[in-house]
Amino acid sequence: MKLIKNNFKDAVLQLIKYTSTDISKDVENAIVEARNTEDSDSVAQKTLDQILDNIQQARVEAKPICQDTGTCNFYVTMPMNISQNKIKKIIISAVKEATEKSYLRPNSVNSITGKNSGNNIGVMSPYFSFEEWDKDKIEVRLMLKGGGSENVSTQYKLPNASLNAARDLDGVYKCVIDAVFQAQGLGCAPGIIGVGIGGDRATGMLLAKKQLFRFLDDKNSNDKLDTLEKKLYKDINTLEIGPMGFGGKTTLLGVKAGAAHRLPASFFVSIAYMCWAMRRQTLSFEEGGYNFEDF
Repeated sequence: MKLIKNNFKDAVLQLIKYTSTDISKDVENAIVEARNTEDSDSVAQKTLDQILDNIQQARVEAKPICQDTGTCNFYVTMPMNISQNKIKKIIISAVKEATEKSYLRPNSVNSITGKNSGNNIGVMSPYFSFEEWDKDKIEVRLMLKGGGSENVSTQYKLPNASLNAARDLDGVYKCVIDAVFQAQGLGCAPGIIGVGIGGDRATGMLLAKKQLFRFLDDKNSNDKLDTLEKKLYKDINTLEIGPMGFGGKTTLLGVKAGAAHRLPASFFVSIAYMCWAMRRQTLSFEEGGYNFEDF
């Protein structure tokens, strides 16, 4: 199969550009709906108006939605006969070019020396996850995760005596409520929450982040998790934290949860907080061309 040609790099470069400078329709629609539910002329409504204006200007001018273009997280699904190393090299080259074109801010800092690499390339930067399938195409999902929302992402271990949270879905509920309350406006609310139930400390957070690729209007295939998502969304939006923590009816735009098997000795609840600038897009690439599925 001859999928990997020069236009694959071009496609990835466009993926980075669109992810940085535009936003998925489901998220934009949720912000519009939230704006219309806030009290007229309130600080919350004015804040959401500014957010919507920001989205429109970034789209028209093809400039990043946020000055913090975040970490590049690539989730690649591809045919079995294609080299992961070849895919990785092409994506890294596209990331370098995207940084040169200012679609991305240089965001990769050496944790020992404090030196910025200047091109978003470093140890585990970008982050890659690879999976294989039988389809004759490549799917690349990109998430740009900003530092503000990453700082208020967190992880709990159940049982948790301070929250009176046991090892059950009610305990998970209490953890998520506490995480959002503790975050207040620091995660650039209104946010989107991805919840990973179970796994270990690493896989639980990976599961939580993967939930953020789900569309806001989808339905969880697990009825219990679907009920949990809806309850959390409703109850958190009564906390009156509001957009950017200024108060209001809209603290979250959505909650998405997934569950993984765990060790008998461990029960982790991992919470990935995403700011309103939900920068995630999906590239579907095949020999006949490519498209972006989140538009």
